[in-house]
Amino acid sequence: MGNIKILIAKEFQLELRRKSVISGLGLYLFSIVFICYLTFSLRQNLITPLVWTAVFWITLLFTERKSRDIYYYSIASPASIILSKIIYNFLLCLLMSFTGLLLFNLFLGDPVADQFLFSVVVALASWGFAASLTLLSGIASKTTSSHILMAVLSFPVVISILLLAIQVTKNCLDGLDRSVSWDEILTLTAINCLVTAVSYLLFPYIWRS
Repeated sequence: MGNIKILIAKEFQLELRRKSVISGLGLYLFSIVFICYLTFSLRQNLITPLVWTAVFWITLLFTERKSRDIYYYSIASPASIILSKIIYNFLLCLLMSFTGLLLFNLFLGDPVADQFLFSVVVALASWGFAASLTLLSGIASKTTSSHILMAVLSFPVVISILLLAIQVTKNCLDGLDRSVSWDEILTLTAINCLVTAVSYLLFPYIWRS
């Protein structure tokens, strides 16, 4: 646990030294939301709850970025490395997600009826994206065509998370009882646990290769 805390702190220190990366992500997110605002403000009837849901999750998905190459091999165990990277990427993804939600509420309104459940699904989706993309980027980095392999490997996992998140978001927008979304929430939680467990077990083998 001590190594994980040190590695997470190191990730944040490295990120602060590269302020242009965070600034670029923030500017990209703001630009996309503002463009959507300008587009939909011309036709107010276009921004239906379903359109809001689709645009929100597509925006967040394309705000995600590939993890940096793993380089702490000599100072920590592979399990500590992968867990620290997943936690760090989760925190970053969570920050970008709720920043995006704030911008969406500011420019495109807030149609969400159940804010608590929506916050839960945003957090679960953020963990799923962070865990899956961190592991897959580690696998893809071992190949010469890493960007192509990353896209191929991440597609089924990301799409599964995205579909579940969109379904729960729709339920939140419609103001349905929370019990209606339990199946999707449990499935999303199970996917997150599975991906995290696979990352923990598989990464040492990737690390040695």
